Amino acid sequence: MKRIREYGIKIGNMAPGPLNKITDVKGVLVGHETLDTEHYKTGVTVILPCRDNPFMTKLTAAAYVHNGFGKSQGLVQIEELGTLETPIALTNTLNVGKVHDALVDLILEQCTREGAAVTSVNPVVGECNDSVLNKIIDRPVGTKEVKRAVKAAEEDFEEGAVGAGCGTVCFGLKGGIGSASRTFEIGGETYTLGVLVQSNFGSTENLMINGMPVGKEIVSLTEPAVLDRGSIMIIVATDLPVSDRQLKRILKRAGVGLSRTGSFMGHGSGDIVIGFTTANRIPEKMEKELLTLRVLKESALETAFRAAAEATEEAVLNSLAMAKTVTGYSGKVKHSLTDLWLSKLQSHS
Repeated sequence: MKRIREYGIKIGNMAPGPLNKITDVKGVLVGHETLDTEHYKTGVTVILPCRDNPFMTKLTAAAYVHNGFGKSQGLVQIEELGTLETPIALTNTLNVGKVHDALVDLILEQCTREGAAVTSVNPVVGECNDSVLNKIIDRPVGTKEVKRAVKAAEEDFEEGAVGAGCGTVCFGLKGGIGSASRTFEIGGETYTLGVLVQSNFGSTENLMINGMPVGKEIVSLTEPAVLDRGSIMIIVATDLPVSDRQLKRILKRAGVGLSRTGSFMGHGSGDIVIGFTTANRIPEKMEKELLTLRVLKESALETAFRAAAEATEEAVLNSLAMAKTVTGYSGKVKHSLTDLWLSKLQSHS
């Protein structure tokens, strides 16, 4: 499978990072564990925000909910304290609790090795409902799968129908995991913003690719999704020196990229953005009462707004371009964008 740029489709005007993935932000890694069997089309994707223990030196974080039809965990404390203290895990709707438990175990084990006492931890878990293709009621994702995903974490990770995206459906087509990044200068310094999505939303006829109403053509080729429902998890990572309030302003612009692909964030779609910066980290234990942080002035955020919009749009399209056609446990088939449209585009070029 090929990413969207390999078909000659360039999204936006800003430059991508070396991998054009969320892991272009230094220190970030992504790992998958995929369950792809006759009955299961599901899994877990883990975003490691740093190479050390995030609980001991927390990351400045924020969350923004465009539409709250979802079952995420951990967002309340992020909203209140503005910090992230665990990896972020994505999975299916009914496995959120089990993945939450696995992240608790992970942090407790890590802190025990480092001699740190822990009495509370705030795991962050996002979800999409993959029950169209996956026998979701069996809840096969748990501690073993999360640990395997963490162990497999790397910079140049897979996209498409893998991990938490194995069974997702986007615009009536096979969705999945997609990523993109942008690099830019502010005040003479170079920064990176990266996005990872778990795409599971959208009505087929609304699909837009770089301004082209592709969905209207695809509707006649497959069983279309009529309603915009399902959910999308959007993870934003950056190395910008920003506060959690400023970061939340940036996260809101991910919705611009989502809309450019054809989403109107319908009633049945949970559209949730979680973000963190590696620049401003907060020690768990501080001797002094005051903490000094370096932050941008508000008007300097405008470049980051554009980066978030462009990277989100491209990440969604990469999730579609990189996904293969999948037959679910009940015999339902969800075709890939490549099979239905991108392959034709390439043959005509």
